[in-house]
Order: sequence, then C-alpha cells, then structure tokens
Amino acid sequence: MTSPRHNASASAQPSVAPAARHPAPDGTLVILGAGGDLTHRLLVPALYDLACSGFLPDDFKVVGVSLEKQTTEEWVASLRARLDAFTRDKHAEFYTTKISEETWQWLASRMTYRSMSFVSAEEMQTLTADIAGRNAVFYLAIPPRFFEESVVTLAKVGLLTEKPGIFRRLAIEKPFGTDLETAGKLNAHLLSVMKESQIYRVDHFLGKETVQNLLALRFSNLLFQPLWHRDYIDHIQITAAETLSVEGRGAFYDATGALRDMVPNHLFQILALVAMEPPTSLKAEPVRNAKQQVFDAIRPITPENAVRGQYIKGRSGDRIIQAYRESMGVAPDSITETYTALKIELDTWRWAGVPFYLRTGKGLSNSVTQIIVQFKQTPLSLFHTEDGQPQPPNRFVYNIRPDKGADLHFNAKKPGPETNISEVVAQFRYEKSFGSLPNIGYETLLYDCLQGSASLFQRADNIEAAWRAVDPVLKAWAKDKKPPEFYTAGSNGPAGADELLARDGRSWGPLNNIKK
Repeated sequence: MTSPRHNASASAQPSVAPAARHPAPDGTLVILGAGGDLTHRLLVPALYDLACSGFLPDDFKVVGVSLEKQTTEEWVASLRARLDAFTRDKHAEFYTTKISEETWQWLASRMTYRSMSFVSAEEMQTLTADIAGRNAVFYLAIPPRFFEESVVTLAKVGLLTEKPGIFRRLAIEKPFGTDLETAGKLNAHLLSVMKESQIYRVDHFLGKETVQNLLALRFSNLLFQPLWHRDYIDHIQITAAETLSVEGRGAFYDATGALRDMVPNHLFQILALVAMEPPTSLKAEPVRNAKQQVFDAIRPITPENAVRGQYIKGRSGDRIIQAYRESMGVAPDSITETYTALKIELDTWRWAGVPFYLRTGKGLSNSVTQIIVQFKQTPLSLFHTEDGQPQPPNRFVYNIRPDKGADLHFNAKKPGPETNISEVVAQFRYEKSFGSLPNIGYETLLYDCLQGSASLFQRADNIEAAWRAVDPVLKAWAKDKKPPEFYTAGSNGPAGADELLARDGRSWGPLNNIKK
C-alpha cells in the first residue's frame, strides 16, 4: 500500500503544504480502553480509513489494552464485526458500502491485544517490549476518572520518556475537567510528568471537515475579510441542536449538563475559528495563539446572559420522548440543564459591540449545527419586498451538519413590472462539490497526532481560558439551585432563549433553516 505523492506546483510562490502528503512516521498506537465503544465506533474505523488512503506506515502497530479477558483474535473479530455492522447502517457515523478485505487484513495483522490494568505499574511495565525503540502514541479511550492515575502509571514505568529521535505522545479525550478548578488541576498533573508538546487534547469537533474548513473559508478568500468586522456584522449565532434525548447516558449527563458538555469545548472552538485574527501560519502555536486571544477577550458571562432549560415529555417526529427526569440514571428532581443559551461579548477591536449568541440542547425540533452571520441593514433601505416589507439584511449561513456547506442569502429583483425584492440563496454543498467519502473526523486527528501536528488540539491555556469564561455562570447556577425552565421535547427550546435575543431586538434563526 503506497501513500499519495506530492505533485509539485509549477508556481514559484511559497505556500504552506497540506499536512496529509505522506504516511505517518513508523510507530505504535497504544489504545487504553481498547474494549470500549470509542475504540470500536470511532478509533478503529478512522484507522481503517487512513489505511485505505495509504496514510499509515508499513511499520505500524496497534496495541489494545483493556481489562477484558480476550485474545487478540477475539478482539480483532469484535472490531471487524462492528465495521461490518456499519455497512448496513447508512446513518452510522462511519458508513461504507463494503469493507476492503485486503485493507482490513493489512491493518488487523498489525494489531495486538493485552489484557491488563492500565493503573497497574507491574502490568503496564510489560508494554515496554511492544514499544522498545519505537515511537509511540498512548490514546486514553477511558473514563475521565482514570486519566490522572493512568498517566502516573505510564510515567512511572518510563513509557512516556522520550529519547533522541523517539517520541512519546498522549492523546486525551474531553472532558478536560468539569470547571476551572478541576481543569487547572488536570493540566498541572499532566504537565508534572510530561511536556506540553507531548499532550494532544482531543476535541472531536475539530476533526470535522466543515469545522476545519472555517480557517480556509475565512483566510483563503479575500472577499470575506473586509466584511468580517463590526462595521458590517450585526450579530453572530452559533447553534448545536439535537433531536436526541440523553439516550441511555442519563447518569453521565446528570452530572454534566449541556453547558459543561458542549460550550467550553465544542462551541467555543467554533467561536474561536469564527472570531480569531489571521494566524501568521498554519503551524500549531500561531493557530492556538490566535484562539487564545479570542478566549482571553471573552467578557465574563453573567447569569443574566445565560439561559438554562430542561425538556419534558413531548414528540419528535414519530417518536415520543419521555421527560428528562424520567430517564434512567437521572434524579427525579434533577435541575441539570439539557439546554443552554448564552450571550457572549468580545472585548476586541474587530468585535466590540457585536454579540455572539450560542445555544445547544437535546430533545429539540431539529438536529443541526450551524453558524449564522447576520449582516447589518444597508444605510438606506431603498427596496421593499412584494408584501411591502423593507429589504431583508444579508446573512451567511454556514452548515456544519447535517447538510455540510454554506448558504449566502442576498437580495435580487423579482421579475415583473414592479421593483420588488426577493431573498435568494447561493449555495455550496460539500457532497456536490467533492463527492461523499467515508470520514468520521477522527482520521485527521489520529493522523496529525502521529505526525506531531498539534494545530487541531487544545493547549492547556486554551482549556483554562474557556472554563474561566463560563465559571461565573456555573457558580451562580450551583448557588441558586433554581430549577431550569422547562420546554417540551420536539420544540425549539425554552421561551427564555427567545427572550435573551428579543431584549436586544433580535431573534434566533429557525432550527429548520437548512435549504436543500
């Protein structure tokens, strides 16, 4: 299996080469928690996609570590069974019509399973033979309560110690703490046994092509740059809505809530990409520095600018959704929010006076993640619509899911003898432009971690600055202990979210704003 070759450009103009030019360096990926859902549902399908594309080196190994007593053959068989199941489910995160037997055998032949405790120094010491003299990435596909102890164990037996020409890296999934204090403690703990350059904090939103494209959209197209400014933009909305309920994750969700689960990570990463200044390059530190400037500029969020809601029984399509408090693992008097909306203000030259409205929730009327850039009205409204309304202001709608792409809403004269304006839409869709390829988002994250490219991973100060912004809200909610505002499952959320914008003379874009 060979990797794609770089076709050198005839242009003499210097450029930044894309990351995916050559296979990753030789080495071993050690997955702690190899028997779990994350490994079966996301990590191994991503490795399979990378193998299909030729981005894994020939000298590549995967070592799975978990407590389950099983052989390598049994583990590999369970991974293959999950891949085969995906071929029968068009709605799965990873979907392909068939699995290439040749590619799968290539990958499977490089897999080994070790049944052991990842917090036992004696047992973990045996991994030394698997990675001796080799590059290694340790992926923590384990519950957060084991993060610190597992890292201590890895460090104690010397598995994280780098030598000249040999790297050791740690990939760790969110949540990175549950508030500012715990995030700071986790970062301090990690940095006490390894360097920041060895740590790859994974936010899977950053693996999505549509999220990564925000950088390209903003900084490779001159036409957006002059307009991306307070002089032309009225406000920006960022929405991540789901029709799903907590779906069997009640115990986890009741201790977390919508704000912790989505805002200081996923939504703030989108916020940073939308609001950041141009980085000096696409290398990790310039990109993360530009994001840090956004996080540092967030004005502390007050409880008055934060809404929390919780769904009660309702209908979504043909499904009846039971009330959140009736979900397994949820306290019958729970005050955990399943919805939150925030007004965020940035104290920067570019964005002063431009509010960012963020909302996320479960049990809503539609599943959509999108950004709406609402432009200001023209200084003089010369035109009207057919029903006599003033011409609508322009807006740019960026769709992260489900219909990946963008819609630019602008005005045009409606044909006829009268001079009436009608809103029209210029549309871009990923699938129409580039076709449909199996991709779950972890491919780029795994590849970049193996390559040592940290642009798509969060830095310690990024994590803590994001928690610092939402900490006042979390503390206020914990203190007042008031129940959240209830909303019916299958609706657009609580009335308080509409009021948050209405007091500024604005309104949310509809959750069904996607145009096919």
